[in-house]
Amino acid sequence: MTGAVLRAFNRTRGTILCAHLESAGGVAGKSRGLLGRDRLEPGHGMLFQRGRFEPFMLMHMFFMRFAIDIVFIDRAGRVMRINHGLRPWRISSLVFGAYQALELEAGAAARAETRPGDTITFESSE
Repeated sequence: MTGAVLRAFNRTRGTILCAHLESAGGVAGKSRGLLGRDRLEPGHGMLFQRGRFEPFMLMHMFFMRFAIDIVFIDRAGRVMRINHGLRPWRISSLVFGAYQALELEAGAAARAETRPGDTITFESSE
């Protein structure tokens, strides 16, 4: 998924969850994530993928400067859990079986009417 500009589409609701999605990349990118940014532009987000031998996903907000939504997705593309408006210096839910996590601007999941059980697909936005 690296290099291509992606968008996250909620197939269940027919809404765009994120119009401009960048991949966190490898281990270094996953460690850095959104650190150092002052905010996320509306419609922008970052996609994280679980490591090969990790049974769960857990995100942290240490050193972050703004709140975000985190959407946890399983291998089939189903939303497992959403952390709405997670503030700096907090830790997300621990989600066993999550394969990907989307970090989005706070309020993005609610605007797209995204709920657990919805199916998310990734498409080229070019």
